[in-house]
Amino acid sequence: MKLRKKIAFILILALLAAVCNFGLANYNIAKKASAKSEDEIYQATLKRDILCLMLAYPDYIKKLEVSEGGKVYVELKSGQKIIYDDFKEKNVWQRSGNPDIQDMLEQIYPLSDLEELLPEYYNPGCARIYTLLKEVYGANRKQIENNLVKVSIGYKFVDFNKNNQAAASLEGVMKELLPLARKDYKIYNAAFPCNGTYYYRLIGGTNRLSTHAFGIGIDLHSNKYDYWRWSTREQGQKRLENYPQVIVQTFEKYGFIWGGKWGNFDIMHYEYRPEIIYKARYFNEDPIPGLPWYDGLQHNQEAMNIVWWIEQQLPF
Repeated sequence: MKLRKKIAFILILALLAAVCNFGLANYNIAKKASAKSEDEIYQATLKRDILCLMLAYPDYIKKLEVSEGGKVYVELKSGQKIIYDDFKEKNVWQRSGNPDIQDMLEQIYPLSDLEELLPEYYNPGCARIYTLLKEVYGANRKQIENNLVKVSIGYKFVDFNKNNQAAASLEGVMKELLPLARKDYKIYNAAFPCNGTYYYRLIGGTNRLSTHAFGIGIDLHSNKYDYWRWSTREQGQKRLENYPQVIVQTFEKYGFIWGGKWGNFDIMHYEYRPEIIYKARYFNEDPIPGLPWYDGLQHNQEAMNIVWWIEQQLPF
């Protein structure tokens, strides 16, 4: 009788061990699958971000490079390199002050019309990589000013940077916006008179150059409730509710982002940032494991040419 009990006890222990091992094996499989899925999503996002960068700055990117440690760099025509992800933990201010490419494109700019201000510190496009801006628009004040051209905004000419189609894009905006403004006083009053374009200065409260300093920013007609430092969020919300969205839509069509779509709002401000618009237009949702990272762009030949180039450059 005692022998039977021992045998039964041993069998129970063996069964429990088998169940535990089976559960542990399944857990390890699930853990590996989750890690693989996260890795696939990261790699897909990386390639998407580089694609948006190349669509936005087609004449300025030379090649991609992967270091021995696995870090990815974008090499510019000048030979300067920009890291995709430095893998450093950063707070909100560090992301704005010293962003990598991943930081710059992480917050998705909303292309839909806004009814409410975005949350504080959700500021898509406020992280700017100055190595890139200096490469494209001018490394110093003299170079920038040599790249400025006059753009007509209806009642006067303003200075804007000619490089990377920035000035041509502003001309496109005005060609569509001016007829609308002539027919609708509300549009005219929100847009004109323009409050300024090129101005070599720092962003208020920082040591970083404004996009106005590169000649790619424009402030439309100023209102005392336009800027988060001047007004409360309640006042900014009321201003947002009365702002003609057709102005925003027209600027976005030509590669500009609107400061009204920042939590730290700047409602009169627009800046030429085509990489932010491309990310919002093509990749406003996370990649889906199992689908190509470029899914949805198969019929866009310009984008697909870059897709194949990226696939050749990156070994994963």
